[in-house]
Formats: sequence, C-alpha cells, structure tokens
Amino acid sequence: MTTHTVEYIRYRIPEDRSAEFLAAYTRAGALLAAAPECLDYELARSEEDFQHFILRITWTSSEAHLEGFRKSELFDDFLAEIRPYTGDIEEMRHYKPTAVRGTGSAVPTLYDWAGGAEAFTRLTAVFYEKVLRDDLLAPVFEGLAAEHAAHVALWLGEVFGGPTAYSETQGGHGHMVAKHVGKNITEAQRRRWVELIQDAADEAGLPADAEFRSAFLAYVEWGTRLAVHFSGPGATPPAEQPVPRWTWGAMPPYRG
Repeated sequence: MTTHTVEYIRYRIPEDRSAEFLAAYTRAGALLAAAPECLDYELARSEEDFQHFILRITWTSSEAHLEGFRKSELFDDFLAEIRPYTGDIEEMRHYKPTAVRGTGSAVPTLYDWAGGAEAFTRLTAVFYEKVLRDDLLAPVFEGLAAEHAAHVALWLGEVFGGPTAYSETQGGHGHMVAKHVGKNITEAQRRRWVELIQDAADEAGLPADAEFRSAFLAYVEWGTRLAVHFSGPGATPPAEQPVPRWTWGAMPPYRG
C-alpha cells in the first residue's frame, strides 16, 4: 500500500528574481537530497507564465516531513536558503496519491521492446532446453511439466509490462514463489540460471541494447535471489501478491 506523501509548493516569483530563486533552490535541493525522509524532488517552471513555479517533494510520509525533516539540523539550513521566498508562496499542501495512475506510450514497455509474447516464448523454449541439459540445474527441474516453459513465458511477459495472462490463469507472485519452496537452490545454481537465461536471450534474438539488457538482468538477479531465499529451509512464502511490474529503471531505451 502506498504510504508516501507528495508536497506541492506553488510560488509566484517576479522574473527579475527568478535567477536568484533557482540558485537558492539548487543549494536547498542538496539538503533535500541528504534528507532520509525525502524520496525525490523537482522544481518546475510554467511555460506560459515564467513567474509561476511548482516545487514537488515526495516524502516517505507527512509525519516524516513534519516530525522528521522539519526537526532535523538539515531544515535550518534549508529554510535559510528559501526564507527570502516564503512570502511568494501561493499554496503549500500535502497530497496523498490515489489509485488513478498509469503511464503513456511515449516509452515502450520492456515487453513491447522485447518483441511481445513471441519473444518470451522463444526465450523460455531455448532456456529450458539448456537447463535440462545442464548437470548443475537439471536436478532442480527434474519432472518438469510440459507446460512449464509456456507458463514462465507468460510470467516474464507480465513482469515486463505485457498482458496479465499469468495472473489470470495461474495466480500472483505468491503462486510463483511457492513453486520454489523446499528446492534448496544453491548460489552456484542461481548463478548458472542467470548465465543460461542470458545465453538464451542471445539465441532467442531478444534486443541486445544496453538499456534493455540492464533492465532484463536486474529482474533476473532480483528474481533468482528471491528464489534462493524462499527455497531454503524454514522459509515462509509471502502472502499472495500481484505480479511485479518491471520498468526501464534508470535508463529508458536508447533511440539515438
């Protein structure tokens, strides 16, 4: 459940003071960046009226902002930078995000960039051929169901932004995690899994650009490390959760 709070501060700054205002917030921004209560921040300027600015700060919670940051040593220095502009504030409020959210199509999903369902079907077909021939991994997948590769293709497709077919036909994240319980996967097996799926991605013709592969590998590292954890002795599977939705992360697709 989302608990973070977004604070919006709207300023009206005369144009002859805008340069000093931006300089002050550049210095103040370093203090926000150092605050453990701050998730991110951004100062935007109106294109239609250069006098209007909006500062957006995402706090871990409104309490963290008011009881944490404002009572910290950082706040005194922050306030010293922006104090000359407090009289120019037109609005300063905390907002809680709602469930109404989404992304546009300007940046493709990893699923679409990879080539859609066919790409992930090719990937898992090649990958499990390798797995079943591998001395280290074959014992983990002994008795593999014929439909396993197809189910994993649905899973990966949904993780990377495609249709929710896995959720609709198999279950959520908890369902996938439960399949690893009791298998006692070793670190050596995890690393071989990571190696083979990268080889399979090459052979299946998935995009080889740095941005896609870094996002792809980030998920593979995350997912395999969870698999090792939940496959170990005494591990308790998590409650049912939605399938994670992976994004580009730090770098969007390179378009030249």
